[in-house]
Amino acid sequence: MTVSQAIGLCSALRLIEPDPVHYDERFANLLSTLNEVSPVVEPAELGLVYLGTDGLEGIFGAPQKIVEVIKRMLEGWNVRLGWGVGKFTAWVAASRAKPGEAVIVPAGAEGKFLASQPISVLPLDSDPHRRLRQLGIRTLGALTAIPEAAITAQFGAVGRRLWRLAAGRIAEPVEGRIAPEPIVAALTFFTPVGERELLVHSLDQLIGRALKHPRRIGWRVHAVRLRADLESGDADQTDGRGTTCRAPTNQRSWLITALLKDPTADGERIAAPLKTRLEQSPPTGAVERLILEFTAFAPGTTELQLFARDAQAAARAGQQRALQSAAREIRMRVKRSSLYHIIEVQPWSRLPERRYALIDYEP
Repeated sequence: MTVSQAIGLCSALRLIEPDPVHYDERFANLLSTLNEVSPVVEPAELGLVYLGTDGLEGIFGAPQKIVEVIKRMLEGWNVRLGWGVGKFTAWVAASRAKPGEAVIVPAGAEGKFLASQPISVLPLDSDPHRRLRQLGIRTLGALTAIPEAAITAQFGAVGRRLWRLAAGRIAEPVEGRIAPEPIVAALTFFTPVGERELLVHSLDQLIGRALKHPRRIGWRVHAVRLRADLESGDADQTDGRGTTCRAPTNQRSWLITALLKDPTADGERIAAPLKTRLEQSPPTGAVERLILEFTAFAPGTTELQLFARDAQAAARAGQQRALQSAAREIRMRVKRSSLYHIIEVQPWSRLPERRYALIDYEP
């Protein structure tokens, strides 16, 4: 049913606005769940994530077994899974899978699998895509049938990369990212607020409060996120034909993010891009709760780092707890210790194997 048809059946119908905070929280839960399978998790965009599986064969077995473990962990998510050597092959495989199912491309079969795929799967701009279609190239197999040198001569370095992706020659590894625990400051309003000036004033207060957090001391803010819980309510309305329509009055959340080009600990510089976004894309309803998050950080100056001992100690304690948890899980799965610590035994020896020794690593 199209939007115009729906409005024709219910003239009082209102479209439901997106709920970006809910989407963001669901995606964060997905990343957390996948992190229990592999520590190498790379979020590419909202709804797309790459999972490094190198080394998991010794724990779970063949790729089919690894995929089954992931499917069990994500039961109820109805996701599309793809397994392959390199991120591009894995992504194409996932895009061809049905919801709740997986497509596995065995190692060495990348070229055969990719050959039948349309050129639209390549990361192409509109102009190269148009030129390829004008040349009669519709699939990756047709692209790789042309010598690499000819594609390079026609499209340059971009063409070389596209040809190698299509041939399965490029296997980009998954790059795991360490997501620091965000610093959060929130403000709940007794009555929903819609005045822009009050929201800006509240934003300044939240930034000041977050900058004073002990874990922020000695670090500059690199990425910041501002979200809001909006006043919501549903109204039942009856049209002239006796049909009752439930029309949501506004969206449930609002979200903006900003990546600071130059990390800073200055409140005004942190607030500037958020205030601009607030002006350009304000909340569509009254705000019940405003939440500010510092989500990424950069080391401060030498002077600032002198005051960061508490933050560093807290970070080391968190890393130690994570190592202990990971070590226990590995020991339970493989029934033996697989983590070792290198110690110096005979540093004067000419033989490298006598200089060092391995002992069981106990975090």
